[in-house]
Amino acid sequence: MSEVPSKMSFVELGEADLPAYCPNPSMPIWSSHPRVFLDMASNGEAKCPYCGTVYRVKPGTSLRGH
Repeated sequence: MSEVPSKMSFVELGEADLPAYCPNPSMPIWSSHPRVFLDMASNGEAKCPYCGTVYRVKPGTSLRGH
């Protein structure tokens, strides 16, 4: 899972990062909330209902079976 520079407001995911969930492994433990799996199938993007973090799939990433 690669974090993007702070000027961007989303986390970009590749095939190895799917299925998408939040909190992601790079988030500090103090900011944790219950794990929630995110549905990215409709448009390749999802927003965490707890913390508002936006996740997007990298261009060219296959969403088969996720």
